[in-house]
Amino acid sequence: MNDIDGSKSVGALDRIEEIIAYVEQAKAVPMSRACKVDRAEMIAMLEELQNELPGDLRRAEAMLQERDKIIDAGEREAERIIAEGESEHARLVSRHEITVSAEHEGNRIVTEARGEAQRLRDEVDEYVDTTLANFEQFLHRALSGVERGRDKMHTLREIGTFTPQQEQFEEEKPLPQI
Repeated sequence: MNDIDGSKSVGALDRIEEIIAYVEQAKAVPMSRACKVDRAEMIAMLEELQNELPGDLRRAEAMLQERDKIIDAGEREAERIIAEGESEHARLVSRHEITVSAEHEGNRIVTEARGEAQRLRDEVDEYVDTTLANFEQFLHRALSGVERGRDKMHTLREIGTFTPQQEQFEEEKPLPQI
């Protein structure tokens, strides 16, 4: 993900993948499914993730607000086109020598305006639906990753992997590069 200034930043999904990789690379406890991880490092990584998620949610909210603005602008434009069509229709009808032609033309303009307004609404709805579906998938993946990380931490805690004496003998492993 690129920030506004063009620099590379780590998103919440990347952070989750780092946490999973960290736990997967942790030293295994013999004869069990448990592994040894540095509690402080794990908590720090999870806190970073926790701090990033509100930003992602703010971006999603901003996207929804932008969608609402697009819909509102489309509706205003459609109303303007319809009003313009109806006005043109009324003007043409008022001319006695072209009354029949004016009615047809006015109806055509109103019909086209309504069709265009509906087309714009359909396009905006499709765009918003696609965007929300993508964001929903992102949130599901993020939540799944958080749940897996928490489950691994709870499992480690339950089997008693984290004790002060064991932490002294545990080899320090570098964190994955961000």
